[in-house]
Amino acid sequence: MARPREFDETAAVEKAMHAFWEHGYEATSTQDLCEATGLGRSSVYNTFTSKRTLFQRSLAHYTTTQLGKRQALLDGPGTAAERLAAVLDQAIEDDVDERRRGCLVVNTLAELGLPDDEVGAALRDDTDRNLVMFAECVREGVLDGSLRDGLDPADVAEFLLSTTSGLRVMARRGTSRESMHAVADLALAAITR
Repeated sequence: MARPREFDETAAVEKAMHAFWEHGYEATSTQDLCEATGLGRSSVYNTFTSKRTLFQRSLAHYTTTQLGKRQALLDGPGTAAERLAAVLDQAIEDDVDERRRGCLVVNTLAELGLPDDEVGAALRDDTDRNLVMFAECVREGVLDGSLRDGLDPADVAEFLLSTTSGLRVMARRGTSRESMHAVADLALAAITR
């Protein structure tokens, strides 16, 4: 009779996510994952079958969490321009550890590109969902008058996603918050009235 698992699988995925986020996929060893999760090597492999599978689960956990935070800001109070400013501000003002690590999605794209597997599918899905959220907010901004008339929501969504990703890279390289806020202000100035 198989023994029941004696650990919280979701908590293990969360801890593994932080290890991958800190070191990247390739540089995170199985031993690093064991230390991060508190699990033995056999538990890691029996539960997740491979480092790649654990990484896929970690990436999915990260994107779900981050998309939820972004959606909450974009659905929040205020004009569309104010809500977009809040999203840019969040990228700048995140927790110090998160700022230092950048964005797991951006880091993964830089490290692995867009592989033709579940990781690549998760990265494409994250991009698509972000673009949909941004485009919807841009449409609302044109209607509420806080964004300039004639903006193409799809183009502006790409611009905003690139800007937030760029802010995460700036944070990772240690750029000052003041410089990052200046970039966010320039981005907003390009689309607001």
